[in-house]
Amino acid sequence: MTSHVTPDSALRGVGGDGDQDGPRHSPHTAAAPTPPAAAPSSPASPKKRRIRYNRTESRWGYAFVAPALVLFAIMGVYTIGYGLALSFARWNGFSPNWEWVGFQNFTDLLFGSKTYAPRVQAAALNTLWVCIAVPVLTIAVSFPLAIILNSAKRFQGILRSVYFVPYVTTGIAVYLAWQYILEPNGAINGLLRVLGLGSLTQPQGFLGNPDTALPTLIIVLVWSAVPVAMLLYLTGLQSLDTSVFEAATLDGAGWWRTNTSIVWPLLRATTGIVFLLNLRDALQGFQIFLIMTNGGPGNHTNVLGLETYRLAFLSELSPTLGLASALGWMLFLAALAIALINQRLEKRAQ
Repeated sequence: MTSHVTPDSALRGVGGDGDQDGPRHSPHTAAAPTPPAAAPSSPASPKKRRIRYNRTESRWGYAFVAPALVLFAIMGVYTIGYGLALSFARWNGFSPNWEWVGFQNFTDLLFGSKTYAPRVQAAALNTLWVCIAVPVLTIAVSFPLAIILNSAKRFQGILRSVYFVPYVTTGIAVYLAWQYILEPNGAINGLLRVLGLGSLTQPQGFLGNPDTALPTLIIVLVWSAVPVAMLLYLTGLQSLDTSVFEAATLDGAGWWRTNTSIVWPLLRATTGIVFLLNLRDALQGFQIFLIMTNGGPGNHTNVLGLETYRLAFLSELSPTLGLASALGWMLFLAALAIALINQRLEKRAQ
């Protein structure tokens, strides 16, 4: 039999047995929609507050950094651009106008001028010797010293301070003290006479003899560069895993074999940093040459950095500020090329 379900019975079935007394709705009558509740007034969302805070913090950050940026723009960007423009001009520093000469300053320094080219070429040769000798000797001295200091069980801090003294005391006073020691009647000639090595003394002084002036300055440069290089090597040694040394000892490797075959390759990155730092200082530094010899005797200690300074401030010839700027930019490009080559070699080594 077919059962028929009325709408009232269907509603009663949905409502359950206990819904008999409830109101009944017709299926054709739609329930009235409930009006949405009014959103309560609340402060800004956390995201908006965070955005406002970040903007305020950024403004304060820019306000604190602005003086340094302005100072860098004036003393850095402006002077760099000014020097670059000056390298293409001839100017004596006093006349109101520049004389634009293009690349003539560069060609005069390299080969075009019979007055400046020989001086620059001689200075470049001396600079080459310094760039080779100072980094190599610094590494040769600082690496063994770092190994010895690292193996010291007692007074390591005191020894480190003693070795670091040459770096913290470098300056005009130290260079003048070296100049006094190297004079004809200085301490070194006196010590050689006391030791019975009078044949090695220099009657003109070690800085007055053309054959010994440049090697002597190289030694002084190495003396002042060893402390930082030794500290870098010491830091690298203390960061090595001790298990490497224990394995080398178990394999029967001695002190020399361990340091040459294990420690030295592991500190190759440190060696690259030491070499690059000393190469940069040797290429661009000139203070020690200016104070101790002023390029003498006979330009035997003149280097490119000192030649740049002399062209800018000590030249008795025609206006040379443009030449000095051009030589300075050539030194900058040489230093940049060395840095890029070193970076490429480091990437290949890794």
